[in-house]
Amino acid sequence: MLKRVRAMLNVTPEKALNPADDHTMRAVVHRQYGSPDLLALEEVERPTPGDDDVLVRVHAASANSGDHHVVTGRPYMIRLSPYGGVPRPRHRVLGATMAGRVVAVGAKVTTVRPGDEVYGQARSGAFAEYLVMPAAMIARKPTNLSFEEAAAVPWATTALQAFRAGGLKPGQKILINGASGGVGTWAVQLAKALGAEVTAVCSTRNVAMVRGLGADEVIDYRVQDFVTGGARFDVMLDLVGNRSLSDCRRVLVPGGTYVPCSGGGGDWVGPLVRIVAGLATFLFSRRRFKMFVNTPNREDLEVLTALVEAGKARPVIERRYALGEVAEALAHVGAGHTRGQTILRIAS
Repeated sequence: MLKRVRAMLNVTPEKALNPADDHTMRAVVHRQYGSPDLLALEEVERPTPGDDDVLVRVHAASANSGDHHVVTGRPYMIRLSPYGGVPRPRHRVLGATMAGRVVAVGAKVTTVRPGDEVYGQARSGAFAEYLVMPAAMIARKPTNLSFEEAAAVPWATTALQAFRAGGLKPGQKILINGASGGVGTWAVQLAKALGAEVTAVCSTRNVAMVRGLGADEVIDYRVQDFVTGGARFDVMLDLVGNRSLSDCRRVLVPGGTYVPCSGGGGDWVGPLVRIVAGLATFLFSRRRFKMFVNTPNREDLEVLTALVEAGKARPVIERRYALGEVAEALAHVGAGHTRGQTILRIAS
């Protein structure tokens, strides 16, 4: 694999292993929408931090379905978002979540310093040896995790913020549909840490794994229908979007909350269709429909660091790939049915 990467970059072994020798770096470059095979591992200019930014030497990054959507440009609506671009990708370098070591900080940064081990979530740029991102979007890496493990943690902010939107409280019952994926594995653990009673929905092959994460009950959707099972919940976190909105409303108690966090909707507007339909479906109901937008921030990352270091949550990593294997990694997450997180190794 190392020979393959060197050949792609057309550099000497010493330069490939010591990118700090000059002002360039290896990065996964995204120039056009389409198959992950169109991505290229290239040598590009290393970014420079601004006054409020941090330059991080990236050791590991995570690849997820969101990255796959950005690569393919589907649903097409993503091209109008800050993550996309029209007619071609706005951001040359892909990747959102990472873990690494601080190399330099901007003049106004006081929260971290060179040498600190950190992790966080950016808008783009994590699939590279170096990344510049705002200091407000990184936090100290959990001391009990490796860089590869820590790169999987930022996606837990999605579950954390979903619970906040849903008003989840200790003692309440929550249904998590899609409990074995990159966000779902975190959702199960965080809901338990918050004191909720967790019912998790997943496929047969993941039942034991999800139960091991702390779920009070695990429903194998291949053999049991969570809608007709009779149980009712205070909150439903939907990470799949594979059931009708009326079904989702039915599993909630009066005053219960449905929190969507899933795709669907086709190639054009994607989840916007389900959001609009959800607002209409729940409009005159005694149940609530709550949307949220994941907003990376240091405060939530610090909450996650504390939970991980206390042993109340841990990353689930399904596969690991080298940076030069990013196309294979994204093809895997794009196919669906991932189990936990997919990690890219970038530096030793």
